Amino acid sequence: MTNSPVLSTLGSSTLALITLALSLTVLLSGCGSSPRSNHYLLTADKATTPSGQSPSLGIGPIEIPQYLARNKLVYKQRENQLQVAGQELWAEPLDDGIQRVLAINLAGLLNTQDVRYFPWHPKRSPRFGVKINLLALDANSQQATLTAEWLVYRGADAAPVKRRISALQHPLPLGELKPAEVAPAYSALLYQLSEIIAETITAAETADAEI
Repeated sequence: MTNSPVLSTLGSSTLALITLALSLTVLLSGCGSSPRSNHYLLTADKATTPSGQSPSLGIGPIEIPQYLARNKLVYKQRENQLQVAGQELWAEPLDDGIQRVLAINLAGLLNTQDVRYFPWHPKRSPRFGVKINLLALDANSQQATLTAEWLVYRGADAAPVKRRISALQHPLPLGELKPAEVAPAYSALLYQLSEIIAETITAAETADAEI
């Protein structure tokens, strides 16, 4: 018995539809099982809202190493080997987060609401500027570490007040490093750095008042 051309065509079309449906099912099931991304944010110290207007502060520029300039968390696995997290992401560019947190911390520590970001208008320069060159930022199963070159300078003429390199540590719970521990530890390190910078600015203010 000879197959009808119409039946053959219908059979081929049905087979094609079944194949397409199976392919879409596999594709959709694969999308549904992909790991969920987690986003993390640096946070400032929970200080009281500043009420003063002096000294005026400018935060920036902020420079970070190129290997940290990505949205994924990065750890140093060995001396010259990095581990880039798969689904652990920063909620904002890291340099923006550092600038934001330093601004809030220093505003609280120095009790000033007059804080602005670099670059600012040349005719409205702050009394003090704070430049940060982040040299290293890392976390492991024991501690988080931050190394930064920082400069406090006069906003009007960029004259340096004090330049230093600070190497800071913050302990972490023993055991395997959990990504959720990283952002709070980095935030604590930035507060340590903010305290050191605030002391420098306070000392400069005192010296200016004695002149």
